[in-house]
Amino acid sequence: MTTQGIVGQFLSLKEETDADLLAMQCGDFYEFFADDAETVGRELDLKVSQKSSHGSSYPMAGVPLNDLTPYLKALVERGYRVAVADQYETESGDLRRQITRVVTPGTLLETSRDDAQFLAAVVTGDDGLGLAFADITTGQFLVTEAESVADAAAELYRFAPVEVLPGPDLRTDDEALSRLRETTDASFSLFSTESFAPGRARHAVRDQFGDATVESVGLDSELATRAAGGILAYVEETGAGVLRSMTRLQVYHASDLLELDATTQRNLELTETMHGDRSGSLFDTIDHTVTSPGGRLLREWLTRPRRDRDELSRRLDAVQSLASAALARERVREVLDGAYDLERLASRAASGSAGANDLLSVRDTLDVLPALADAIDGTELADSPLAEVVSRPDRDAAASLQTELADALAEDPPKTVTQGGLFQRGYDDELDGLIERHESAKSWLDTLADREKRQHGLSHVTVDRNKTDGYYIQVGKSVADQVPDYYRQIKTLKNSKRFVTEELEEKEREVLRLEETRGDLEYDLFQDLRERVADRAELLQNVGRTLAEVDALASLATHAAGNGWTRPELTDAGSLRIEAGRHPVVETTTEFVPNDLHMDRERGFLIVTGPNMSGKSTYMRQAALITLLAQVGSFVPARSATIGVVDGIYTRVGALDELAQGRSTFMVEMQELSNILHSATEESLVILDEVGRGTATYDGISIAWAATEYLHNEVRAKTLFATHYHELTTLADHLDRVANVHVAADERDGDVTFLRTVVDGPTDRSYGIHVADLAGVPRPVVDRAGDVLDRLRDEKAIEAKGSGSSEPVQAVFDVGSGQMKVESGSDSRNSDTRAGGSPEAGAPQNGSVESASEVVGESADRAIDAETEAVLDELQSTDVNATSPIDLMAKVQAWQSKLEGEE
Repeated sequence: MTTQGIVGQFLSLKEETDADLLAMQCGDFYEFFADDAETVGRELDLKVSQKSSHGSSYPMAGVPLNDLTPYLKALVERGYRVAVADQYETESGDLRRQITRVVTPGTLLETSRDDAQFLAAVVTGDDGLGLAFADITTGQFLVTEAESVADAAAELYRFAPVEVLPGPDLRTDDEALSRLRETTDASFSLFSTESFAPGRARHAVRDQFGDATVESVGLDSELATRAAGGILAYVEETGAGVLRSMTRLQVYHASDLLELDATTQRNLELTETMHGDRSGSLFDTIDHTVTSPGGRLLREWLTRPRRDRDELSRRLDAVQSLASAALARERVREVLDGAYDLERLASRAASGSAGANDLLSVRDTLDVLPALADAIDGTELADSPLAEVVSRPDRDAAASLQTELADALAEDPPKTVTQGGLFQRGYDDELDGLIERHESAKSWLDTLADREKRQHGLSHVTVDRNKTDGYYIQVGKSVADQVPDYYRQIKTLKNSKRFVTEELEEKEREVLRLEETRGDLEYDLFQDLRERVADRAELLQNVGRTLAEVDALASLATHAAGNGWTRPELTDAGSLRIEAGRHPVVETTTEFVPNDLHMDRERGFLIVTGPNMSGKSTYMRQAALITLLAQVGSFVPARSATIGVVDGIYTRVGALDELAQGRSTFMVEMQELSNILHSATEESLVILDEVGRGTATYDGISIAWAATEYLHNEVRAKTLFATHYHELTTLADHLDRVANVHVAADERDGDVTFLRTVVDGPTDRSYGIHVADLAGVPRPVVDRAGDVLDRLRDEKAIEAKGSGSSEPVQAVFDVGSGQMKVESGSDSRNSDTRAGGSPEAGAPQNGSVESASEVVGESADRAIDAETEAVLDELQSTDVNATSPIDLMAKVQAWQSKLEGEE
């Protein structure tokens, strides 16, 4: 076929697919043409050449046929969807191509990621949203329902899919789709609407997993079924060939898991830090697994903590046994260290992409199971839940498959499965006969040179083979005229000549026939063997999951033993008592000061005050992380801990502007607060690190005060609330479940030491100027700030330096109003110092911050109109002590508005 014809076929195939790129087989290469060649050249640093034909020129880039996989993986991991067109010969002898698969981020088998690689589908309906998650590399398949878009976003963040299929209704809901896109870095791929139809999806799910399975797992949600059906259709259409490895359907419900919204997962830095790094996360800190599946499972446990106390107790029993049996634990880890990723090997076998070395890895890993049982038997672990975990898979079936693979495969097979040399002697009689004939012919060739030397008295004779000349006899030029007449010369070299004989050519044909026949037979035998392995995909997944669970439990025990962690006592959600608790990550990088925490149904809301940088945030986060670790089934960093099992952990610990989404810091803060107030229950744990600081003082205090009341009175969740609004500490005197704690500081001779010890009671200072000094703020600014602060505390006048006025501009801070009050003779306006110096919207201005007594004093010297007199009468009749701060603020603002309007 001409270049024009090849490119034309490429362009025609490209129109058939919605993939971003097309790799088309052309002989021994996969070629990219036109714009695709430019893209691939840029992304993979490949050379782009030009092919011309019939007056047209086309960019072209290619990769060798057997090297497509790493290039394909690199493209897909960059987010491209790549169609692969393979070459075939028609009955008339023409070469044609057809698209055999489309590789997408969610259907890439040859991943280099150790983490799970989920493909997700989300559909919407009147009753909520349905979600499905499938990892085609392991066969894992999970479905659930979500009540809201926020809940669905939390699940997407939890599973971190690489590709999402939005259902038909979701595609037209811009707000919901935008919310989901913000939560994940996954690519979103549109797929046929019909695949999400209830009837078709239900049929696909039942056909894949069986009616009995669907009934036994309780999949009765139409929305979840539609999401699952969409994934199954997508995997089938893209040609990944792994549907047979999807043998286990899991339905999970939010009520089974501890609720962790996306914000909380991010704030607690469970799997990555705020900067997106794995290093420094909780997962990175406690991950001592020795296998990839073990690491995946540990990550799954961290992002999907449980509420089932029986299951958590079982895990804790296993961790306790492993932590206390150091020698047995290390033996278990040594045995596991040789295990490969059985779940992914099962998927490769099911897809037909597993090679001989993959099956050898299956053989070797199946052999780990009995070795693991031996490492447990006769030790302290024999009576622990670990023994039960190892006994779950069908040991006899696993041993049978291991023996079959051990008897079949050669120890050092070739990389390709079509060239022979894959199997051991004795595996197949026909193959053994072929191998004997092949070895006999090869032996004849190997000894030919010596025979020719003896028979003809020649020296410098060798027999070799290359692609150009085939087998040949090479003789040195000095004796080349002594060769017999039946030698036929085929090539002259500088120092030698090459010859062939009829007998040599016949042996060559025989060897080639035998090699081809052997290769074909071994390939057929290998396909049969791989099929039998694929048929046991569920067995391999069960064994793989068992090894992963033992590895994850051993990892938790290793960290607990090495860092002095203790087993928590699990109780109902009302209590949280931690003695000498520590932050699990921070304690590994610095000398840590432990702290106690006591909360119960009578002491359920702690207002945490103290200096900046003193450890308030660390104290609150460690409470959340200790609670979470307990509900993973892990030991915790504390001397002792009684953990009430909670239904959710919610955090608000600072925010960044999201201007691209049209949301400021304060808007993000309020949305996070709103989610907490709507979602948390009496059985939740809430962590608030400042509320209301993103706006002006009156607004901020009002919101913080009202949120505290609502959480205390309505939600009744266990809450830790760190704040610099010291006004809130008075709530402990009025709300029965509220208590004050603060991080202590020691100040001597102007030097401040943060003790990082949490004690009962409120603090009265934030030491912000000291922190400014530590941060390197210029000394003149720090000194001036200290002087201003001293004068404010003493209610003395402050001269504003550099005002440019002919008269000094002075102001004093009125503690009652929280405002700067301009002294007589100055025309400067009052400002809200807490809000950065700008007047607060709706706050008193134009001198209206003067105290009521001053206004009354002035009224004796000038006439008062009826409106002003009414305000004064209302002011005088107001019982300040009996009025809540928020109601009092509202009254003051109303009075100010009346007075300003009168002026």
